[in-house]
Amino acid sequence: MECRELNARFHKSQKYDDIKSHHYIISFDPKDRDECGLTGKQAQQLGLEYCKKNFPGHQALVCTHTDGHNGSGNIHVHIVINSLRKNDVERQDFMERDCDSRAGNKHHLTNNYLVYLKQSLMDLCIRENLHQVDLLTKAERKVTEKEYHAKRSGQKKLEERNRQMISEGITPRTTVFQTQKEYLRVSIDEAAASAHDLKEFEQILSEKFSITFKISRGRFSYLHPDREKPITGRSLGTHYEKDYLMGIIENNSHIENTGKDQTVQKEILPKENIPAPERPAHQQRIPDGTDMPAATFEKSGLRLVTDLQHCIKAQQSKAYAGKVKLSNLQNIAKTLSYVQEHGYDTVEDIESRLTKIKELAASSRKDLKDTEGRLRQVNEQIHYTGQYLANKSVYSQFLKSKNKGQFRQEHSPELALYEAAVKFLKEKSSDGKLPNLQTLKAEKEKLLVQKKEAQEKYYYYRDYQKELNTVCTNIHSVLGWSQSRPAHKREPENIS
Repeated sequence: MECRELNARFHKSQKYDDIKSHHYIISFDPKDRDECGLTGKQAQQLGLEYCKKNFPGHQALVCTHTDGHNGSGNIHVHIVINSLRKNDVERQDFMERDCDSRAGNKHHLTNNYLVYLKQSLMDLCIRENLHQVDLLTKAERKVTEKEYHAKRSGQKKLEERNRQMISEGITPRTTVFQTQKEYLRVSIDEAAASAHDLKEFEQILSEKFSITFKISRGRFSYLHPDREKPITGRSLGTHYEKDYLMGIIENNSHIENTGKDQTVQKEILPKENIPAPERPAHQQRIPDGTDMPAATFEKSGLRLVTDLQHCIKAQQSKAYAGKVKLSNLQNIAKTLSYVQEHGYDTVEDIESRLTKIKELAASSRKDLKDTEGRLRQVNEQIHYTGQYLANKSVYSQFLKSKNKGQFRQEHSPELALYEAAVKFLKEKSSDGKLPNLQTLKAEKEKLLVQKKEAQEKYYYYRDYQKELNTVCTNIHSVLGWSQSRPAHKREPENIS
């Protein structure tokens, strides 16, 4: 309530997409509880101390959890601050602007401020004799919060799917879910351990793991088989950047040369024996309520055939052209195998299915956008209905007061919030009546279920469309057809 009053007084954070709060988490090592005797009460006090020191002038909520969501045992403190500063404070070294210390201005997080926050936390843990990693040093294997939750969610879905397959007498292909970044890390580790120069490193990544290795402005990046945009080594961690990998490769080369000088016979592991990491699971259930066959759609990992006539690099290098030709042959073989496995007899059959899937993908995307739009409206109505109910009693007192001018002056924030809520709700109401909060919450739950179903349906058809598009493009390339050639001029051609 106080945050709303403050926002209303300074006329800030009034729009839907305005940043209204900032969330910081202090996560202690599980060993701090077992070895250092850290308790939830002590962690709460440390969190309050950290909040007062580093977020002065802000309204804040500090709460402590004594265990992680996965049973890891790590005590952690949540700090949520209002994005709007309430009081003027003394300017600190990390503040870049004069207004960063004044009331009525938003929380301004800069790189210097973030470094200061990390150093402050490290100093706090050292003072309390707690375990603390170096937050200012880049991680060797950089796992973001988004990737962490994607890993947990993917593993859970994979286990559910495997249980269903086992119940049907089918042996699961994989039991461990890998994110795309983790697949790259494992592959790069394997390739770097075997490569003796950069060319061999690139060759192993391409042949064994279907990963395209790129160097841009002296920085390494890697294209996952199921992605269109490369992932930089920086986003994977310091062990996947140029300096570290070149050190490993040069060391491998040095060991090999030393062995040759000493005439020691050294067996090098053939590339064919390099174990490829498990590929990410991509199976998806066909959305309910569709006219498609009741089976699972699984990504095949098909890649587009490269057009050598328009590939400048292939024209400049015979070696690269030979590599592309070999890759094209592999992709064509996979495409023909896909066509046979799915029972397509002619190109027209594939194009007909692609057209159908495109229509379903467009329709499912529209349904998803409509559901998200309706959910956004309901969330706004819930917000303003709560604001209306919270200040309704103050408005009733205002109507009964004898000196309305003085009462409004004393309760200006509450009355402003009430009147703004009433205005919004009446504008959104078709009959001019205010909505019921319980009805809105029930509608929200229903829309959340619809949104999840719409997302699954859209993602399914999007991936299906992408795969069929690759198949069609490759088939056209094999047959020498132009993409712009009208379909009605083609004679049906058997491709099975």
